[in-house]
Amino acid sequence: MRGKRVLVTGASRGIGAEAVRVFAAAGAEVGAMARDGAALAALAAETGAHALPADVADAGAVARAVADFAAAGDGRIDVAIANAGVIEPIAPIATADPAAWGHAIDVNLKGVFHLARAVLPGMLARRAGTILAVSSGAAHHPLEGWSAYCAAKAGAAMLTRALHHEVGGQGIRVMGLSPGTVATDMQRAIRASGINPVARIDWPEHVPPEWPARALAWMCTADADDWLGQEISLRDAQVRARVGLPG
Repeated sequence: MRGKRVLVTGASRGIGAEAVRVFAAAGAEVGAMARDGAALAALAAETGAHALPADVADAGAVARAVADFAAAGDGRIDVAIANAGVIEPIAPIATADPAAWGHAIDVNLKGVFHLARAVLPGMLARRAGTILAVSSGAAHHPLEGWSAYCAAKAGAAMLTRALHHEVGGQGIRVMGLSPGTVATDMQRAIRASGINPVARIDWPEHVPPEWPARALAWMCTADADDWLGQEISLRDAQVRARVGLPG
């Protein structure tokens, strides 16, 4: 990744922050995008990343942040990782707050579109680039209280496939990553809700956020080309072996 320019959304914590660390350690120039400006500043001081405060739910803000990161270099963005996500509202459909439900769609689904839309013109002009989306098992399996998250992740999974269908033949690499359950603040909120079986998973069973971060870095290499246009599951022992993670 040395010399590559990588942009990560949802970068202030969890998988996103670990991805910034992993890519920076590998020699990439990293743009870290999130709403939490203070957390981004601390991460930038730690890693040398560019802090890009922006809300992925706001298409204009994403476009400006992408433009700022591109302008900080030679105009090139080699890798864009749509990682930002929210689990709220955790509530039955009958009582879920409509505004909160809509916000989850704005972040988890439209945020993926906003990032892809912002980076694609430059990637298509160069006929090169990688776009990765962090997915979830919830994209394929309904869970009580997670209607917004499940619906948004299902939509994002299909958006990823549609993106590959449109631009995969133009030099753009597109894939999704389903990381399984990860030891992050989101899992703490899920555990506190107690609303479905995921909330009852013992904490040691969650993988550390470094694992999906390392998987994302591996997905940027030709070794992952067998999965172009597909969603990679970190539960797959073959994938973990290729990434160099414990079986």
